Amino acid sequence: MNTQKEAEKVNLNKIKRVFFIGIGGIGMSAIARYFHLNGVEVSGYDKTETILTKKLVEEGIKISYVDQIEILDKEADLVVYTPAIPDDHKGWNWYQEHLFPVYKRAEILAMISDHKKSICIAGTHGKTSTSSMVTFLLRECGVDTSAFIGGIPTDYDTNFLFGESDWVVMEADEYDRSFWSLSPDIASIASMDADHLDIYGSHDVMKEGFEGFARKINNDGVLLIKDPLQNELSDSLKSELKEKNVRLRSFGIGSGDIQAQLVRVENGQYAFDYVSRRYTITDLTMKMPGQHNVENALVAISIALERGCDPDDIRTALGNFSGIKRRFETFYHDNEVVMIDDYAHHPTELRMAIDAARNLYPDKKLTGIFQPHLFSRTKDFYKEFAEVLDGLDNCLLVPIYPARELPIEGVTSKMIYDEMKIPKKQLVDKEKVLDHLKLNEVEVLLVMGAGDIDRLPKLLKEGIENIK
Repeated sequence: MNTQKEAEKVNLNKIKRVFFIGIGGIGMSAIARYFHLNGVEVSGYDKTETILTKKLVEEGIKISYVDQIEILDKEADLVVYTPAIPDDHKGWNWYQEHLFPVYKRAEILAMISDHKKSICIAGTHGKTSTSSMVTFLLRECGVDTSAFIGGIPTDYDTNFLFGESDWVVMEADEYDRSFWSLSPDIASIASMDADHLDIYGSHDVMKEGFEGFARKINNDGVLLIKDPLQNELSDSLKSELKEKNVRLRSFGIGSGDIQAQLVRVENGQYAFDYVSRRYTITDLTMKMPGQHNVENALVAISIALERGCDPDDIRTALGNFSGIKRRFETFYHDNEVVMIDDYAHHPTELRMAIDAARNLYPDKKLTGIFQPHLFSRTKDFYKEFAEVLDGLDNCLLVPIYPARELPIEGVTSKMIYDEMKIPKKQLVDKEKVLDHLKLNEVEVLLVMGAGDIDRLPKLLKEGIENIK
């Protein structure tokens, strides 16, 4: 979608009323909270009521769940929309026809950060975990940063944090090339796996999207990139970054300019040493599991060091970081059963979650419940999903969560089911999961998906408690 006023900028300090189309999105809600905390009258629309929208209403934001002209704020000074809304959305079209200032979420985020120094976290996976970790380390080490986060850090219970310093942490979203709106002073790219092919068309074009983001880095900035992804950057981009005096640093486990060494599991936690050209920080520990989170920690530690944080303070802060809701979040644990909730909705993310569970509980039977997210993503990756889910001992597949999409003929969860090779697999309606899952036989349970499967953990926890 292109708005008529996209190239213009508004004076956010003069805004009195804002209407959000898609206010329940995790990124949209952070900006809604920003305006609300600054005394602006905020209202909005979303397709369905969720835990997050209920929380926004409790905070004083008015939300409607019907796409009707009557619910719109016709005195709004600003309209913010998510690019995930359909072209025929009545509210969006009405605001366009009546020449309201209508902007994408990423454009508003760029305007908010115009007068700040930006730390922008990019990658097809790991944005939320990394941005949360960066925010926590900086704030714990004395850098009072603001932050717009694509999840809810357990330590803060909100996805927007206001800070007094010049620095702001934000996620750089590759969907719809939204991250091209940003101007980072410090940027990271942790992954460029194929995704959003409905937007980009091919993996190569998507990589070009990430190159476009890297070109937005300001002079004298920093780009942290996972080793060996730097080898996939074009020579022209590398020359351009060099001319702008942007420092390019690779990171990885045992490879790159910045390394995690001696990675191990101790007392149920990951431990490692941080080693770069300038620093060595030994015996770091973290509560978040998985080697991917060790890599995320390398980024967070590097940014904290860049901002002058003390290595000993960083070690303490990393050990205290509690993680993010729905990012490998343990919602039930006793001597016999572990239940974990994870936002994973791409084959790579599922593999990370399953591998982390295997590493932490190597002698336990692993059961997974997976809700595919988007018909297009299922069509593109059903074979990859099946291959990864075969790493479980038992798998329950529920129907696809459509989100912004209309159904695609022939595309269902059964496509994944038919490709899977493990004998213990079931196709189950989401509402009947408890009927099919033998809770008294569960040892480690993974709930995975980015849709409304997030409501399931509460029911599972109640179910297991009832049979104990």
